[in-house]
Amino acid sequence: MNTFAEGVIRFHLSLTPDWAIPRQYELLFPFGANDTREAFTAFYHKYYSDTQERHFIFGINPGRFGAGITGVPFTDPIRLESVAGISNPFEKKSELSSIFIYQVIEALQGLTAFTQAYYITSLCPLGFVKAGKNFNYYDDKHLADAVKPHIIDNINRQIEFGARRDKAFSLGMGKNAQYFTKLNEEHGWFKRVIPLPHPRWVMQYRRKQLDQFIAVFKNEWPT
Repeated sequence: MNTFAEGVIRFHLSLTPDWAIPRQYELLFPFGANDTREAFTAFYHKYYSDTQERHFIFGINPGRFGAGITGVPFTDPIRLESVAGISNPFEKKSELSSIFIYQVIEALQGLTAFTQAYYITSLCPLGFVKAGKNFNYYDDKHLADAVKPHIIDNINRQIEFGARRDKAFSLGMGKNAQYFTKLNEEHGWFKRVIPLPHPRWVMQYRRKQLDQFIAVFKNEWPT
């Protein structure tokens, strides 16, 4: 039987940067770089080389300074090396969402315990850049329509790795949760979708209440 890690690696390294999207957007495709493929593969072999099922956590789409570099969602080069123990050659820049997620993980008995119970991914497996800045799939209807088949395929293929189907989580309580909930109602992947605040929103707008938000995530993600 294939391990969870083998499923994750095989799927992501099969992605191709040939999506038909509106011309004003650039597709963010990290897996074309050898360094990214090596770091990504090392992370999942280290933490997901088993066959147990996990609860899935869905972000929006990869951004330039986290998964857009490392390939691992919400994991910047600093935390990939200092917390996950995966040496990498990337410039050691912090990313706000990664800082928050790893603070939550630390509060949940650490990365090994967390990854045994949860798998973080994105609704859309590739990201987008417009005018040099990250862009979310749902902020342009034409883009959302163009990538919808990729999102559906992404979820269909990833749940085969070993998803627990009683619930899944949306990182983002607004448009991402609405989009995911509607798709889930149509396809019946999970019994319910639980929205949680997006880490970047917390870090940008609610940083003074950081401990309160970490407590919210700890309550929803027991390990």
